[in-house]
Amino acid sequence: MKEERIHKAYEIARERYAELNVDTEEVLKQLQDFHLSMHCWQADDVAGFEVQAGALSGGIQSTGNYPGKARNIDELRNDILKAKSLIPGTHRLNLHEIYGDFQGKVVDRDEVDASYFQSWMEWGKENNTKLDFNSSSFSHPKSGSLTLSNPDEGIRRFWIEHTRRCREIANAMGEAQGDPCIMNLWVHDGCKDQSVNHYRYRQLLCNSLDEIFEKPQPMMKDCIEGKVFGIGLESFTVGSHDFYTAYAARHNKILTIDTGHYHPTESPADKVSAVLQFVPELMLHVSRPVRWDSDHVTIMDDPTQELFSEIVRAGALNRVHYGLDYFDGSINRIGAYVTGSRAAQKCMTRALLEPTAAISQLELEGKGFQVLALLEECKAMPWNAVYDEFCVRNGVPAGQDFIAEVEQYEHDITSKR
Repeated sequence: MKEERIHKAYEIARERYAELNVDTEEVLKQLQDFHLSMHCWQADDVAGFEVQAGALSGGIQSTGNYPGKARNIDELRNDILKAKSLIPGTHRLNLHEIYGDFQGKVVDRDEVDASYFQSWMEWGKENNTKLDFNSSSFSHPKSGSLTLSNPDEGIRRFWIEHTRRCREIANAMGEAQGDPCIMNLWVHDGCKDQSVNHYRYRQLLCNSLDEIFEKPQPMMKDCIEGKVFGIGLESFTVGSHDFYTAYAARHNKILTIDTGHYHPTESPADKVSAVLQFVPELMLHVSRPVRWDSDHVTIMDDPTQELFSEIVRAGALNRVHYGLDYFDGSINRIGAYVTGSRAAQKCMTRALLEPTAAISQLELEGKGFQVLALLEECKAMPWNAVYDEFCVRNGVPAGQDFIAEVEQYEHDITSKR
């Protein structure tokens, strides 16, 4: 009965959008090809599976102690599969290096290789899930304040070797899945207080990156990610946005836009049309910075909607990769996965349903009132009926029905951990 109502609502929405020359069937096809890279670290508060793991450091914090977080690789995989079952479409999984299948063996980060991720590759194949990857420079005895920019050659070489090996692992993942693995490089390097060696640190980081990227890895794609500052490193960030934007443009690398890594008055959405003039592709890390980089669960707020709208308006759907990056330990973690993922999809749904060509023409004709009026009317169009139809066609609960499934999973599984 509910599916019938959803189909009826969709047919009405289809007619409404046809009046604006928007084909909702084409939008549904585009949504099917919209693949989120789900972040593994939401399920266990960025703990990972290193035997020698310590407390979070390097500007990373996960707050909250909601019961039931994943304690091992099997629980984490099961939680991810449960979340995926409630999110329409086909999605990827983004792994940090610290999530290797180490099986009780102490493996330092300059010793890791693809063998510790073989079970992940097999899991991905079995579950129709392609993998992405990240180097992990935080929460390690040699992390400190500086890693790839450290004047201590021994420490710097440790992290260069770690990142080189991560690129090799990413390439192996790409080969195994027949699709390039996207590897993100972010380091927290910076200074807590006044410092005078900014140029030296950035020169060292540049040299380290040159060395890391020296060997081609054809089945992976390199992304580099900047930041304004890190917790405990507030006064100076080596890998700033200016640094990485310039490096990406010079070396044809993918630039990562993390929505929590900018000044609160900046718009990450505005970066899309700017940097795509100079870099080949973009990677998104979408979260919700309530004050700054707090990594709250993604919702349909204005900044997220504007980000996806700018991608569609730029005609850049095939040049942008979509990852999530929040870790909220204060609420049900599987519920957080599903809510944030579906929010991102809803934002993309609205963006795809915008009659961009018509509005663009009105703007070029100088019809400012008409542009504003049509953009406002689009907000009230029945986009949600299109998204509900997308859920039904993918065999996934529409509307709020997924909440009961998350609660049941908590009752049966996570509450007993």
